[in-house]
Amino acid sequence: MSTPAASRYVVAGAGIHGLSTAYHLAKELRARGSGSGADVVVLEKSEPGAGASGIACGVVRNNYFQPAMSELMQACVEVWESDPAAYRYNPVGYVALGATVQEADLIATYERQQQIGYRSELIVGDADVDTHMKSLFPDWRAQGVTVCLHEQQGGFAFNKESVLGLAAKCESEKVAVLAGVEVEEIELGADGVATAVLTSRGRIEIGEQLVLAPGPWAKQFWAMLELPPTIDIRTPSGDVARDQPMWTYWNLQEGEIAVDPMTFATADGGAPPVIHLDTDAPLRTDDGELITDDLWGIYFKRDRHGVQGGASPLVVDGDVELDPYPQTTNVDPGFADMWCAGLSHAMARFEGCRATYREARSGGVGAFTADNFPVFDYVKPNVYAILDSNHGYKMIGVGREVAKVLLGEHSSLLYPFRFERFETGDLHPVSQSPYPWS
Repeated sequence: MSTPAASRYVVAGAGIHGLSTAYHLAKELRARGSGSGADVVVLEKSEPGAGASGIACGVVRNNYFQPAMSELMQACVEVWESDPAAYRYNPVGYVALGATVQEADLIATYERQQQIGYRSELIVGDADVDTHMKSLFPDWRAQGVTVCLHEQQGGFAFNKESVLGLAAKCESEKVAVLAGVEVEEIELGADGVATAVLTSRGRIEIGEQLVLAPGPWAKQFWAMLELPPTIDIRTPSGDVARDQPMWTYWNLQEGEIAVDPMTFATADGGAPPVIHLDTDAPLRTDDGELITDDLWGIYFKRDRHGVQGGASPLVVDGDVELDPYPQTTNVDPGFADMWCAGLSHAMARFEGCRATYREARSGGVGAFTADNFPVFDYVKPNVYAILDSNHGYKMIGVGREVAKVLLGEHSSLLYPFRFERFETGDLHPVSQSPYPWS
């Protein structure tokens, strides 16, 4: 397909966000009688799903302490549930388990889920949690767990296939998804309006709006727009932290064990929910070697060829190489021991699983914002940026909201993620989780 000289709407990035935005924008234009998918072009320097979306672990959950994240994720789960076949979505549910220090956070999350109509169950008390988990997995044996939030909604999706499903939906709406077209520069007028993108295959004039969905390449696009690498952040207390880096890179720590996936099943033989376990019980290898006696956490799910999951990410020290993605994937040398010990701590069936661990092309490196939460906002008069801070894959519904904003509507779901929050102090509350995104 040839590169157009101009397009009314230009979307940079063919991951979950870019394709979801293009698809929902095309639908909205057609429904309103104000255009069609032919007014939208998606530019992807490699191929759809070549970035973070294509290797995501694929977990879909609502377990967020922050009200704005929880409400937005409810809308995202609605999109996943709207066409599970096309999105390769598995609605198996999600179980979050925590230690005493996390009880208040999970109780507050559950109460909010009840208020917004998100289906979940709360279990408090170590004995009751143990009983609940043993009803699902008779060999459950995790210690130090006093609270359980069992989401009946949520689950996981197969990464690359879901991206391709979105690409097919775009094409059904006549959206042009152009692979092998890299955005190299953004032309800005004196008023800050983006007039064109200069690509590896020529100049494309922007008729109305440019949407950036860059994933890990957020920092590069930020620089193209001549935006500052550091910002001042006003905290809720009114204090101002000066010259904070807008972007930090984290390496996701993920892997898998090569076991028969059907051995990870519930007591009745059904598909297991995604499990996220945080506990302050000492973590030891199967040989008894102490790994940590601090709060630790892992997550895991059944995958096609085994059991896949991860643990808390690590800040990247030094240079970050994104191409070919994921070039920077420095998994901590102790991750495999820690994660496999965590699996064994959770269930007897995983005892000895360290021998089956293998590196998997999963996770990768993510670009996190100054507060580790997304920015969804106009960053130039006609440039809307979807900067997901590595929350992205599960948030397939963001594109539906962005499409409405592009057509002049207000989105109460996206408003809390405006860039202005760093200046006004309307930051998201922080939980007791060891993860930067919870």
